[in-house]
Order: sequence, then structure tokens, then C-alpha cells
Amino acid sequence: MALADTERAASCCGDSGSPFSEIIELNVGGQVYVTRHKTLIAVPDSLLWNMFSKKSPKELARDSKGRFFLDRDGFLFRYILDYLRDLNLVLPDYFPEKSRLQREADFFLLRDLAKRLRPRVSKDNSISEEISQSDTEDGAQCCSSSGEPLRALSASGAMRSPSLDSRKSGYITIGYRGSYTIGRDIQTDAKFRRVARITVCGKTSLAKEVFGETLNESRDPDRPPERYTSRYYLKYNFLEQAFDKLTEAGFHMVACSSTGTCAYTSNDPNEDKIWTSYTEYVFCRE
Repeated sequence: MALADTERAASCCGDSGSPFSEIIELNVGGQVYVTRHKTLIAVPDSLLWNMFSKKSPKELARDSKGRFFLDRDGFLFRYILDYLRDLNLVLPDYFPEKSRLQREADFFLLRDLAKRLRPRVSKDNSISEEISQSDTEDGAQCCSSSGEPLRALSASGAMRSPSLDSRKSGYITIGYRGSYTIGRDIQTDAKFRRVARITVCGKTSLAKEVFGETLNESRDPDRPPERYTSRYYLKYNFLEQAFDKLTEAGFHMVACSSTGTCAYTSNDPNEDKIWTSYTEYVFCRE
């Protein structure tokens, strides 16, 4: 593998004499990306620039298939790579991961990108999460010499902040498989309602808004924000904690259903019965 990489690099390194090939494969947190070498070194003094211009391929970590490995958020790295291609930041209309993306930008030493992602503080100390560059220009045009219109605009902006205006309506379904044992004396033991995993079904953007970093996306990591998924699950197994999250986000339960099966631990009908069930709760925000 190392020999093949060396030969490929030698044939594709170009005029710069770089030991890296023109096309580079990356494994970022389990997600595979393929890009050009010049894209990775587009921002001088960044972490990727140092890795792929100051170091040799042998000095960098690789996975089992020879791809360069970075132990970072594989989902958010797509936006890092998009920025490196033309140094422009384009995010979806609803993007609740700005703070996490800023953290990634800080890690990769992309100072201009991190600066764009930081919330701006206006003169009246209100915080805006918008990234659009036109906000400053509009504020300047609407400001009088006394500054009163500017304060009114800021107050209105606070009322129409993304955290309120972007609260879209929709449904989220919470599901879990549980088990409990009924003894011969019709008594349940301490394993009643043992929850192995809580699944989350619904629109990707809504699920990330409600559950944030407690959402495990490893089974469906590349799902776009406006697409639907049934493969997310939570990093904890307390139903009440999930319900609290949904309530805080403005959701309320509208339906639930459950099914169950029974089995014996052995062929002896006098032994304990093990019940397994699957339950779903449907939550709605209008």
C-alpha cells in the first residue's frame, strides 16, 4: 500500500514537487472525502495547510485502507471542505450547527471562517446569529443621528431571531424496544421497562434542533437537513429525558402505539415469562 501510494504521488505531484498526489482521500470521523491537494492547502497556516505542505505522507495518520485519517466531525467537515474550495461560506437556510461548525473552524485554524460564524453583538448588546453581510449595511442605512431607529431595529431583530422564526412545524416519532420479566407470582422484577435504545424518526433538521449533541447520527451521517430519517438514536436511554427535550422545543404528544410478545425462558411453563415490546410516541409542533 505504501509503495503504491509513493508511486501514485510521484506521478501526480505536479510542478510543485509535493510528495502528495493530486487527488487525496480522507477519512474524517468515519466519513470518506475525496478532494484535490490544492484545495487542502488553500488557506496558508491552517491545520490542513501544515499537514499537506509541511509534512510528508509518512508522518500523517492513515486508516486501514491507506486514507489520511482525521478524528473530527465527519458530517461538519463537508462545510470545511466547501469553504476551502472557493473561500465562501454557504449554509442551508436552517442550520442549527453553527456553534459546532465554529469549533471545527477553530480547530482547523480557519480564522476567517470562524470569525464569520461567531455571533455578532450589536450596539445595544443584542446577539445576532445571522451570517449575512448585508445586515450591517441595512443597519447603517436605517440608523439616525440619535441612534433611536437602530435600537428599534435591534429590538425587532431580537424578536425575529433565528431561534424563533426558524422553529418549523413538523413531527418527530420516538420509538424504543423494552423488556421486562413477570415471575411466577405475577411480580415484575427490577428489569421492568429496560430500554436498549431510543430511536428518532423525522426530518433531520428538526431532530438536530431538538436533541443537538445527544443525537447519535452514526447510522445515517450524511442525511441533508430537509430529508427524513428513521436511523437516528439517542445517546441516552431515559424516555423522560427525551420527552423533556421535545417539550422544551415546543412539541406535544399526539399519538402513541405499542405491541408486545411473550416468551418463556425455558420449556417449563412455570418459569418466568419475558415480555418484549416496541412502543412509538408521535410528537407534533404546529
